[in-house]
Amino acid sequence: MSTLIEVVEERSAPLLRQSSAPCSTPDCPDDDGSVLKPANQNQQRLVSLDVFRGLTVALMILVDDAGGAFPSINHSPWLGVTLADFVMPFFLFGVGVSISLVFKKISSKPTAMKKVMLRAVNLFLFGLLLQGGFFHGRNHLTYGVDLRKLRWLGVLQRISIGYLLASISEIWFLSKITVDSPVAFMRKYYIQWLFAILLCSIYMLLSYGLYVPSWKFAAPIVNVSGYALDTQIVHCEVRGSLEPPCNAVGLIDRTILGEQHLYQRPVYRRTKECSVNSPDYGPLPTNSPAWCLAPFDPEGLLSSLMASITCFLGLQYGHILVHLKGQRERLLLCSLFSIFLLLLGYILQMLGIPFSKPLYTLSYTCITAGASGLCLTIIYYIVDVKKFRKPTILFEWMGMNALVVYALAACELFPAALQGFYWKTPENNLVDGTENLLRTILNSGNWGTLVFVILEILFWCLFAGFLHIKGIYIKLYIIVISRAVPALASSFP
Repeated sequence: MSTLIEVVEERSAPLLRQSSAPCSTPDCPDDDGSVLKPANQNQQRLVSLDVFRGLTVALMILVDDAGGAFPSINHSPWLGVTLADFVMPFFLFGVGVSISLVFKKISSKPTAMKKVMLRAVNLFLFGLLLQGGFFHGRNHLTYGVDLRKLRWLGVLQRISIGYLLASISEIWFLSKITVDSPVAFMRKYYIQWLFAILLCSIYMLLSYGLYVPSWKFAAPIVNVSGYALDTQIVHCEVRGSLEPPCNAVGLIDRTILGEQHLYQRPVYRRTKECSVNSPDYGPLPTNSPAWCLAPFDPEGLLSSLMASITCFLGLQYGHILVHLKGQRERLLLCSLFSIFLLLLGYILQMLGIPFSKPLYTLSYTCITAGASGLCLTIIYYIVDVKKFRKPTILFEWMGMNALVVYALAACELFPAALQGFYWKTPENNLVDGTENLLRTILNSGNWGTLVFVILEILFWCLFAGFLHIKGIYIKLYIIVISRAVPALASSFP
């Protein structure tokens, strides 16, 4: 998954290598020359961004498939930050960096905006297909969803929202100023920063100022005749709460999207109040609160507004790469910016704004964006500055085709399809058989699962490497064969 950027480093020590791979990211606008026309014709790819994307997809597979065996790496039940809670910000941060590089020069703002809108809508619809409930994943060999219960939001939908808002700011909110000093840098992007501050302010005002009344929902119960629905009442009557039952994020989603269109198995079901196996899922404790069975969407509307701020922060790292020419200057400024965001996140947490991925709080935004920036800076130093590419080549391959790996692996389309072919009983399939074999060999269910997931990640890295060798890069709904059929590839937008 490649990003195109003009070389701005000294000729004696170029940082970015040439690449014939087209821009294949879902966050990249179409690179047909109408959106971006670089000064020279030899467009370059930022390899570290490919590695960063590939690492993010690999991390998602790890925490999704091994999180049940090792709850400590799974998403935090509500407050706090775990390894899994960095995945979404990493995706959004990479989107922001890509936007700043692709929109470095724009020949036609209306044309660029049209392409951004089309790409955002396509990405949203693709996410709706993958996470709307049509595909039920491993161990559930079914397809289809009741449209009354269609989940409107998800990972790709959130990325599309962040991509759209960040692209709008990059296309329309920049001053026509040549950046030749820190003051000029600030003057060029100050409107963009004001726009980001406005979005952040709207989130904070609604989160802490919106009154949350008591509400009710239909909870599933088991009786002698099977499943039934029982109306439960959640008592709130509060303002500014960040707890699971009475926060403004959930209120807005229930009001606008509807209770049935939210995620039905929220992460707070792993809290001590809702699970005897906390921090893992488990049976409800005695006298558990009613809200334990209530729906809540971790990619909701208000939290997605705040999540777009991560894209804006990624934009600034891309601006640093675009405008600064020296290696040391880039590394120093990116490192200082990352450390500042990390410290700011911890300070906000100490001031009473907790880390919460489901709510996407301001402190969580800062600390995860700082970690994203620091991770990308380290990868940039290793891959693009020191040219140590062999240790990261697997992640680079995966990053080049991150969209297809995400769809097939992270959304479990491929393993679910394999499970559809079994011998005599559904349990006798290649996926479950391999995992059970590793558990037997290692004499441990948890470690067998971990080894299976590591092998799964390796498989997808090699699959992406095969696509790269063949010159196949999968864009949104389009397969571009850039080496096997160069003329055909150049005809695609």
